[in-house]
This record gives sequence, C-alpha cells and structure tokens, in this order.
Amino acid sequence: MLELRKAAKMVAGEYHIHPCDLVLQRGSLNVLLGPTLSGKTSLMRLMAGLDRPTEGSVHFDGADVTGMPVQKRNVAMVYQQFINYPLLTVYENIASPMRISGKDSATIDREVKKAAELMRLTPYLDRTPLNLSGGQQQRTALARALVKNASLVLMDEPLANLDYKLREELREELPKIFAQSGAIFVYATTEPSEALMLGGNTATLSEGRITQFGPTIEVYRRPADLTTAKTFADPPLNFIEVIKSGGVLRHRDAGTLPVPAHLSAIGDGPVTVAFHPHHLGLSQQTANAARLSARTQISEITGSESFVHLDYDGVKWVMLAPGIHDIDPDTAVDVFLDTRHLMAFGSDGRAIAAAAA
Repeated sequence: MLELRKAAKMVAGEYHIHPCDLVLQRGSLNVLLGPTLSGKTSLMRLMAGLDRPTEGSVHFDGADVTGMPVQKRNVAMVYQQFINYPLLTVYENIASPMRISGKDSATIDREVKKAAELMRLTPYLDRTPLNLSGGQQQRTALARALVKNASLVLMDEPLANLDYKLREELREELPKIFAQSGAIFVYATTEPSEALMLGGNTATLSEGRITQFGPTIEVYRRPADLTTAKTFADPPLNFIEVIKSGGVLRHRDAGTLPVPAHLSAIGDGPVTVAFHPHHLGLSQQTANAARLSARTQISEITGSESFVHLDYDGVKWVMLAPGIHDIDPDTAVDVFLDTRHLMAFGSDGRAIAAAAA
C-alpha cells in the first residue's frame, strides 16, 4: 500500500502540490486526471521518491519512505518522452532491469519475448532504438517496465505517441497485466475518456490540488464539486446559473426549465446546473427532454458526430449530436436537454445534487 500523508511540494514559496492524503492499494489501477500543469507529474515524482515532499510524508506498506531515494525503491516509470539505452538492442533494453536484479538467462529470455509479443516488438528485438519509429521506442520503454516486476508502476501519458489501434489495445491490456502482478499502477492522463476506459480509481487534479478520489465511474457520475466535474468532461462541461423557484429553474429572461425529480429537494435560490454535451440534442429523445431556444455559433463535423457550439441567452454551450449537422452560424435552433442528467452545485461550487442517471 502506498500512502501520502499531508504530502505537499513547494517551489519558491508556492505550492506545486497542496497538502494531500491519498491511499493506493496493491493490485489497484489509479488514474491521475487533470489538464497540463495540474500537478500530475509532480505528484508522481513524490510517489516515486524523485522529489522529497516539503511537508508531510510518504509511506509504503506501513514503512516511512519519505527520504528514501528512488534507486532503493522497487519502482518502474514510463514517460510520454520515452527513455531507452541508445547503444543497446531492443532485446537488451527490455532485459536490462532483469540483468541488474540478477535473473537467470532462461527467465530473462522468456520474459523479454513475452513482453515483446505483447508490445508488437518481436520483429525488432535485434534493432537499436535509433532504428525504430517513435511508437516502437515508446513500446520498448513500456516493455522494460513490464518485466521489472516493480511494486509501483508510474506511467505519465505513456500511450500518447502510439497509433490509435495499438493505443486502444494497450489501454485494455495494461490494467489486467499490472493487476495480476499485484503492483500499484498509477497512470496520468489529460483525457477523461482514457480514464473512463481504464476504469479503476481516479484522482482528479486542479492547480496542484486533488479535488476528488474514488472509483472512476463514481467520480464521473458524482463529482464532489464543479471543478471536478469540469476536469472530468471532454468536450467541456456545459453549465448555467439559474434561480430555482418552486418547480422551475429560471435563467434571466430566457424562459424556464422544469425542476427534475432528483433536484426537487434543493431549496429555492441561486444554483448552478451542469450537464455533458451528449445530453443536449436536436430532437426529443425522451419525455424528460426540455425544449430550449438557442443560436448556433459554429459546427464541427467529426464524421459520425457533430459538435455544435451554441449561444443560449448569452451562455456558451457545446452540443454533441450524432450524425452530420452543418448548421450555418447565427441560426435559431430548438435543442432538447435531458434534465435527468443535470448536476447541481451551490454558490461555493460544492455539489448539492448528482445526476439521476
């Protein structure tokens, strides 16, 4: 078990990581989700022992390892900017941690070939990294992490340089591999969709703070605050400030929304409601969908889906609609919001009601 106890990192008098408590269990997959500069890499460096916390402590299996250097910890690390030994073959790059730990030749050969097959590197075992593509070099670094049999595996956006098909395959396979090994697996990403695909647990980060930690699907469905909800949304989360009055939600002069059942217990007054772009559509898919009038700004067609940017009474929204919708700018359109998926937040940004479904 890896435990951070009020661990923090300050640089030049400013927090890069605010004091945080975090417990990661053996055999678990843990995603660090947040935008660039949110603190993901800084947090991983504290976990690994590359940096010492300015405040607090780091514990592994009950022992205080705060001052222990990374060389004395059983840690494997893979970065987006891959690191390989340039003069060694792919085979020897993968084998290197096992040779250092004194494994016998038969074990090394078996494990190298097993990892190479998983990473689609078998035809390249005799090549040096300079004779590989960027994706092949990244897979070599991943394979080396696989064979190290580390207690803690840290991956900082490790699949960013791979082609789409292989990236999707490895997203599915990697959690299984590390769960079977009993290692603690920490995976940093900027992509909410990647966190959802990986599953496990997710810690959302914003400006050096862990805003929430728990089972990935629960953090997504029940964000503790508006910051977490925004972090776990791609395309960006839609939100609007309204006044709840009895059975309606009102925004300035744009009309009203009916209060859905799961928000009925909220007291009257100002509230921020939020929803994901795919809960807004051009047709009424359910009886719970409320009709709203908006104006288009721009349409982005991705192939099977369209992102339609809208102006609703001065508020900017994004709608994710199935199919091709090339709508001229400044066109009046009726859109339908499935109110079952509204999340509600108070004036302090804390969640006061989660979506019903």
